[in-house]
Amino acid sequence: MDLNDQQLLRYSRHIMLPELDIAGQERLLAARVLIIGLGGLGSPAAMYLAAAGVGTLVLVDDDDVELSNLQRQIVHGTDTLGLTKVESAAATLKRLNPDVTTITVATRLEGERLAAEVAAADLVLDATDNFGTRFALNEACWRAGTPLVSGAAIRWEGQVTAFDPRNPESPCYRCLYPEGDDAALNCADNGVAAPLVGIIGASQALEAIKVLCGIGEPLAGHVLYFDGKWLEWRKLRLNRNPHCPVCGG
Repeated sequence: MDLNDQQLLRYSRHIMLPELDIAGQERLLAARVLIIGLGGLGSPAAMYLAAAGVGTLVLVDDDDVELSNLQRQIVHGTDTLGLTKVESAAATLKRLNPDVTTITVATRLEGERLAAEVAAADLVLDATDNFGTRFALNEACWRAGTPLVSGAAIRWEGQVTAFDPRNPESPCYRCLYPEGDDAALNCADNGVAAPLVGIIGASQALEAIKVLCGIGEPLAGHVLYFDGKWLEWRKLRLNRNPHCPVCGG
């Protein structure tokens, strides 16, 4: 698609980047990203992807906006309390960038519908908070050959990584977590520092842009760990598990 004058101005700071340029911005405008979860991680990720000009954002969350969300879930506001999170998020994203098409799904995606949405997407962003959903999403992405960018944050620590079934050496989420303990992911029981989810969610958005536009070195095969108390990042290698039930063998 050709950029009009308003888009050339809106995305001018992207276009100035030689790795991105007009061709990269056009790829973003033509892209479809599936965002699962519009909470602490999905909020900043969705806002930055919308601002960056990702053409279609499919927003999936089956929760409503509650007062305890507002400490960190910046896509929502006091005026959207009681609305579905996807409705609240879509309104914010439309104010940020009317170029972006938002598709809202206010139910939990499962089975054939999950598979269809994953297959239709150019990239999936996992901003969920339970292993059951993460495992199902990972398996659907692997079957469809759709890249997956995953983030997690709890207390003062966070992590972000990417999995790319198109890469024959890329591990999947089950290589990182063969089993899961949902108690370790629960902000309601463990708490979470408000800006932490912004750091991790924004990192997910940046990684998504890199993958969509083929820029730099993707995180597939690595996990970034962040310690908010000490402002330290660690990048660790993650190899494919040959016995993984999803991607092994």
